[in-house]
Amino acid sequence: MAVDLVVCVATELEGSLLRPHVSVLCTGVGAVNAAYTLTRFLEREKAQAVIVCGIAGAYPRAVSEGNLGIGSVICAESECYGDLGADSAGGFLDMQALGFPLIAAAEPVYNVLPMQIFPAPRRCRFVTVNTCSGSDENALELEARTGGSVESMEGAAVAHVATLFGIPAGEIRGISNRAGNRDRSTWRVKEAAVAAQEALLAWMAER
Repeated sequence: MAVDLVVCVATELEGSLLRPHVSVLCTGVGAVNAAYTLTRFLEREKAQAVIVCGIAGAYPRAVSEGNLGIGSVICAESECYGDLGADSAGGFLDMQALGFPLIAAAEPVYNVLPMQIFPAPRRCRFVTVNTCSGSDENALELEARTGGSVESMEGAAVAHVATLFGIPAGEIRGISNRAGNRDRSTWRVKEAAVAAQEALLAWMAER
């Protein structure tokens, strides 16, 4: 069966409003789960496009200078593997610095993957990590090094798989928290999940 669009969510909370309207894959949390689940789906079905929908944290400067507060909805102009590379005495070395493209092509892909679908008016670079920022120091370092504003755990993997299968990808997320020092009392997970889904549904209705 071919589908026009498949939406990847990490948890059921992030896709519950979408299920009556579009094919939803609940991948589980993390890049490996996301890549595995989407790959298995695309091996069985044909999809014309894939979108990630969910929640995310916003980096400190994106909050203070970019007005990317809790409850904001934003989409990815590109995705970046934020911690894929090697540590060194001189600092972090990404895949380009190491000389190993993730996708060998006429234009090699290293840590940054472009997106082709933009379901929200506001765009920025998203960063995918295996270990979410737990301190302001770490969050600020990642923000500066990657040029990213939004942190989560699945988007780059989905964009990676979509690129390998030759289909366009997009990503939309609601900001549930400020990345950095963990203060769970300020998090708004459910509200952010609802906001992202409602924005995606509105975009789908206009297509």
